[in-house]
Amino acid sequence: MANTKLISLKNFPYRYRVVIFLCSLATLTYLDRICISIVGVRVKTDLGLNNTEFGWVLASFALAYALFEIPSGVLGDKIGPRAVFIRIVVWWSVFTIATGFANGLIFLIIVRFLFGMGESGTYPNILIVVSRWFPVSEHGRVLSWVGIGSQIGSAIAPLIIVPLAIAYGWRVPFYVIGLIGFVWVLICYRWFRNFPAEMKKIPEDEKNYIEANCRHNASHANISWITILKQRNTLALMMMYFCCQWANYFFVAWMPVYLQEGRHFSENDMKMITFTLFVAGFIGLLLGGFCSDWLVRKKGLKFGRRFMGMTGLGLCGFFILIAGLSPINNLTAVCLILSNAFFSFGVMSSYAVCADIGRNNAGTVTGAMNFCGQMGAFFLAIIFAKVINLTGNYNAPLIVVFIVELTGCLLWLAINPTKPLKTTLHGRQEDYAVSNAGKAD
Repeated sequence: MANTKLISLKNFPYRYRVVIFLCSLATLTYLDRICISIVGVRVKTDLGLNNTEFGWVLASFALAYALFEIPSGVLGDKIGPRAVFIRIVVWWSVFTIATGFANGLIFLIIVRFLFGMGESGTYPNILIVVSRWFPVSEHGRVLSWVGIGSQIGSAIAPLIIVPLAIAYGWRVPFYVIGLIGFVWVLICYRWFRNFPAEMKKIPEDEKNYIEANCRHNASHANISWITILKQRNTLALMMMYFCCQWANYFFVAWMPVYLQEGRHFSENDMKMITFTLFVAGFIGLLLGGFCSDWLVRKKGLKFGRRFMGMTGLGLCGFFILIAGLSPINNLTAVCLILSNAFFSFGVMSSYAVCADIGRNNAGTVTGAMNFCGQMGAFFLAIIFAKVINLTGNYNAPLIVVFIVELTGCLLWLAINPTKPLKTTLHGRQEDYAVSNAGKAD
């Protein structure tokens, strides 16, 4: 029996352990992030917050996340993701615990802003790991598993948080989740390394295979984020992701409150709908990863990335629209579940494009994209509350989200994953050549 297990481990590529590591980070990220939303109605009641004030609490996280996303991506490109991961998780764990001590609006806004500062840079640095640790042909599946990690965190969150909040109050879940982060930091410090060559137990043939087929290339110099921001392709990617994150932040931040106060579901019903919604996201990501890699192989990089992105955002927006227009609560719940499934089906193509065009600058490109995405989340958090206050209707903001998602869907037509970053070296323009994985068009 022991010999069978040993053979099984030897046949399991070492880099797939890194997939599990990244998946666990994404799980923890969303478990922390969604906690405030799951207990949102309890927090509002206990601290006497109205929708506008609670919107600013949610927005403070998104604003800080946006402002520090690019610097954290640049830092990861320069010093490596391992040190940045440790900084991120220690910081956010401290301020997750601090959230449980909130006694008023100002304190809560400050703590959530600092929490957002800490969590910023997670996904840019995950992309750095992907570009260094995995062959191009595996990027779609790896990124899907990272996305699945986020859906796992969001799905299990209500199953953990709601019972704790019912038994001990809304503050206790923040203490428990914050402590879990310190355990993850210890694992990261002791085991993970920035490059395959730095990992002692990785087989030599696997290390050589990764280095020969990954996006990272030691001969390519890093370029500044200002240079990246001047390029049309990157700007289109950033604008698309600004729209994309309106839907995501609705699911993560406002949806639990929407279900309870707007659709009058019980707290337990909200728990099960939220769980089911993110399980559907898990399935969407799993299918999306395999479909993305298959389409890139069969139809080329440009078609594959665009098709996944447009399908995901377009159908996500469509089902959000139906959810907002439906007078039947159960139909609304089903449409929201389908919406997140399609969102998840296409969203990781955005990150794949960052690796496609960024290569050694994947962290910086992802940071720029995520900056715009979190600014979208910031506006969603505030505008959602404003529209409710103006209309007296919790469904009206969903129409706005639909329009934004449709815009994001169309912006995919301006994104070309086969067009690499350009930089000026020694007085001349140079392209970072795109790998020949897949056809050009």
